[in-house]
Amino acid sequence: MPFQIVLNIIIAIMWMFLSESYQFSTFLVGYILGIGLLFILRRFIPDSFYMHRVWKFVKLMLLFIRELVLSNIDIVKVVYKPKLDIEPGIFALPIDLKSNFEITLLANLITLTPGTLSIAVSDDHTKIYVHAMDLPDVEKSINEIKETFEKAIMEVTR
Repeated sequence: MPFQIVLNIIIAIMWMFLSESYQFSTFLVGYILGIGLLFILRRFIPDSFYMHRVWKFVKLMLLFIRELVLSNIDIVKVVYKPKLDIEPGIFALPIDLKSNFEITLLANLITLTPGTLSIAVSDDHTKIYVHAMDLPDVEKSINEIKETFEKAIMEVTR
């Protein structure tokens, strides 16, 4: 992937030299042309086309923003209820992520989402302990995190 990005930047710079225009707009046009050229020649480049991973990263960010908005709405509902009827709890989230970067990213996404907090990672890196402000169903919470954040992280990093 880094090779493709460097190659794309080189194509954009060459486009600037051939156009004899050294503005950002010329660079951007060259970069877009480079993306198209790399897409056409993707079978000759050793790694998979890097824009697929960029698109999956954008999807991960959009997923995080959606979860952030939804959890903020849930927190506002809890705060404005006249009677506090929440069930806080801590649960162990089994994870399939392998690298430290993936585990750290998942823990940070959980912590940045209101209502949940990553407490610790187990010594064998197979579980993350999570505190939830309202935890009516542990299995449902585990499945939600695994189907959203963990799945999206694996798509981006693998």
